[in-house]
Amino acid sequence: MATENLKIHFIGIGGIGVSALAQYYLAKGHKVSGSDLVGSEITEALKKKGAKIRIGKSVGTWSKCADLVVYSPAVREDNVELKAAKKAGIKCLSYPQALGELTKKHYTIAVSGTHGKSTTTAMVALILIKAGLDPTVIIGTKLKEFGDSNFRMGKSEYLVIEADEHFASFLNYWPRMIVLTNIEADHLDYYKKLENIIKTFKKYVGHLPKDGVLIANRDDKNIKQITKNWKQEIKYYSLKQAEAKKIRNILKIPGEHNVCNALAALAAARVLKVPDSISFRALSGYRGAWRRFEISKITWNKKPITIVSDYGHHPTKVRVTLLAAREKWPQKKICCVYQPHQYQRTYYLFRDFVKVFKSAAVDEIIITDIFDVAGREEKAIKQKVNSEKLVRAVKKDSVIYLPKAGIMDYLKKNLKGGEVVIIMGAGDIYNLAASLTEKKNKKKI
Repeated sequence: MATENLKIHFIGIGGIGVSALAQYYLAKGHKVSGSDLVGSEITEALKKKGAKIRIGKSVGTWSKCADLVVYSPAVREDNVELKAAKKAGIKCLSYPQALGELTKKHYTIAVSGTHGKSTTTAMVALILIKAGLDPTVIIGTKLKEFGDSNFRMGKSEYLVIEADEHFASFLNYWPRMIVLTNIEADHLDYYKKLENIIKTFKKYVGHLPKDGVLIANRDDKNIKQITKNWKQEIKYYSLKQAEAKKIRNILKIPGEHNVCNALAALAAARVLKVPDSISFRALSGYRGAWRRFEISKITWNKKPITIVSDYGHHPTKVRVTLLAAREKWPQKKICCVYQPHQYQRTYYLFRDFVKVFKSAAVDEIIITDIFDVAGREEKAIKQKVNSEKLVRAVKKDSVIYLPKAGIMDYLKKNLKGGEVVIIMGAGDIYNLAASLTEKKNKKKI
């Protein structure tokens, strides 16, 4: 296959990972087309950069004319475009497979773990940029520093990526450095049990070459199972180290979990010989990413309301995010609107969610209906769990159920002004945060 002026077609181009890869190929001068069922800010941004995009069902004509087809892991094998491309003999790669090919061509720094991947990836990237190392970056969120994009094209050999563990996607990657934040039970629809997750992470870190470096969280008990017999170079970081105090003082984003993320980025930077002074300067300037404790201010009843949009959808992430909010606003009333993500996650981690909501350090929690992830749900499990059942199990007056359609009216009726409202979840609940923070809502509602 020729390497110049390729025609590359992306199926599911609106996805946060796939869209970043599409931008990479656009930046390299290739012709990019794509399709997705629903349009979004991401697809519109790609159009402006030169991608040819079709929204809605497709007949597969574009994919048959491509030199390469890249498809989202969410795309089913019976997808019309994918079937047409394969029938035409076109090379077809999943997003992880295509990204895996890039990792072999660069000095790749892969950030992995159950939590903190996006934030840590952003921190590592911004430190490297500040140090003049000019990395290419592929991240699972949008950064203001990248022009509200999830991608940055650099000119150096460095590639910084967020390496997802779902479906064991990261087994396609061959990094020179792995930053390992933490390991917990998640994606149990795929892994079934924690033991399988740990085994897969162990296989993944085995992809490091002999001169590769593992950056590991010393405080995480499950990571210890991976590193106890590690023979290659390893650099640990911990909330117990001296630098944690300085990072607490300079970091703009709240929470001990973000201090930990910053320590991971600092450790990675030190391996690359970046002076600490540069790292601390970059970390002190970091103001967060899209849907990662993203703070907005609006006016409500002539009083300020703080809106926090957050992607958290695992019990641990919910717990630390609510705790960080209470630490940041100790005297304010805090209301959290939470949308569970995926029936299977809610089912497998049900007890953990109950425990988190029982002990949550906020004044009120509204739990709305579970976000149904198309193509990844089992009918039997959908019949066993729902948000109302979760609320009943919590048994706390301050934790209530509301259908999504009724949340805005409830907020209008009950918010008096001065509160903090956290809109949390990995599904479409972010639309509520968007509607609250639109210009038309910045006046009295």
